[in-house]
Amino acid sequence: MAYETLAVERRGPVGWLEFDRPRAGNAMDAVMMAELPLAWRELDADDDVRCIVVTGRGRAFQTGLDMAALARDPASLRESSRRTRAGELELTGWHLGVRTPVVAAVNGVCAGGGLHFVVDADIVLASASATFLDPHVSVGQVSAWEAIGLVRRMSATTAARLALIGVHERLDAARAYQLGLVSEVVEPDALRDAAQRVAETVAAADPAHARALKQALWRAQELGRTAARAEAARTEAHVEAHVEARAEARPESGRAEAGSFDAIRSQGASPHADGEIHP
Repeated sequence: MAYETLAVERRGPVGWLEFDRPRAGNAMDAVMMAELPLAWRELDADDDVRCIVVTGRGRAFQTGLDMAALARDPASLRESSRRTRAGELELTGWHLGVRTPVVAAVNGVCAGGGLHFVVDADIVLASASATFLDPHVSVGQVSAWEAIGLVRRMSATTAARLALIGVHERLDAARAYQLGLVSEVVEPDALRDAAQRVAETVAAADPAHARALKQALWRAQELGRTAARAEAARTEAHVEAHVEARAEARPESGRAEAGSFDAIRSQGASPHADGEIHP
C-alpha cells in the first residue's frame, strides 16, 4: 500500500515503519493519524515480518501533533481531542494490539505525543543526538498519557519532572540510557544499522515464542506479579501443545522448535501465547 506520510518497507524479516514528514518534524497531521493504524496492521499481518522498527526520517523522530495543520482542519482536531480524552488512541503498536515485537530507533528529537512510540515499544535504541521532552504543560495542555507510559520506563519522580517542567526539561540520549528509557545509544550514522541488527536478532526466534514472550512481558507490567504469573502458567500449556502439534506434523523441524521452547522456559520466562495484546 502507498502512504503519504509514512514510509513502509521490508528488509529481510524486519519491517520498517518510518515517519515521513521531515519538514514538519514528523509531527502527526490528520493523514498520518489515519495511516498509522493501516501501516501497523499491514506489517503485523505479514508472516514474513518478525520484528518491526519504527523511526523517523530527517532530523526528528516524532514531535507529536501538528497543531498548525490540525487547526486548518477543525473536524480532525475535534476528533483528535475526543480520542485523547476517551483514551481511544490508535497510534502505536500497543494501542492497536500489534503482536510482532517492536524496536523504536529514536533518531532525533522526540517530543510530546512522540513519546507514545518510545514507551510503547519493546526495545528502544537512540542516536547520540536524540533528545526527549514533554511540552504539554508549557503550551496549556493536560495530556497525561505519555507521562503514564514514562512511569513504566523510569522512576515516577523523573517522569513527573519531565511532565511538570515541560519545555524547560530535556533528556539527552546519555541521560535517557542511564534512566533506562533506552537500552542502547549509538552514533547517529550507525542507528539504522544497529536497529536492523537488533531487529534481525529478535526475528531469529520462533515467531510464536517471540509473540508469547512479548505478551507475557507486557501483561506483567499491566497486572500484579502474582496474576501475571498465573496467567502465564495457564497459557504456557497452550504454547507447548501448539509446538508439540507441529512436531508431530513435521518431526524434524518440530523437535528443534520444541527444544527452543524448553530453552526459553529454562531461562525463567513464562510465555503467554493467546496471540493478543490487551491494552
